Amino acid sequence: MGEEPKVDKTIDIKGQACPYTFVRSKLAIEKMNVGEVLEIFLDHRPAVDNVPKSMEAEGQKVLSVEKINETDWRILVKKEKEKKK
Repeated sequence: MGEEPKVDKTIDIKGQACPYTFVRSKLAIEKMNVGEVLEIFLDHRPAVDNVPKSMEAEGQKVLSVEKINETDWRILVKKEKEKKK
């Protein structure tokens, strides 16, 4: 097991459903610098699969997806590239 990456920004989007979970995550990571890590807390089960898939499709790197309690998940995403102009 590697060491926990430094989190640069955290968003809590519990209570929101797809596609808003991805939209909020995408907007947050767009404001970050390459190499920074976004921590996302969510509780919408479909988003646990959709947000990481969408982030990877955008060229970002999903570091982890973990269930932290009965209803909530934590996703770590590292910004790998800038938005295309």
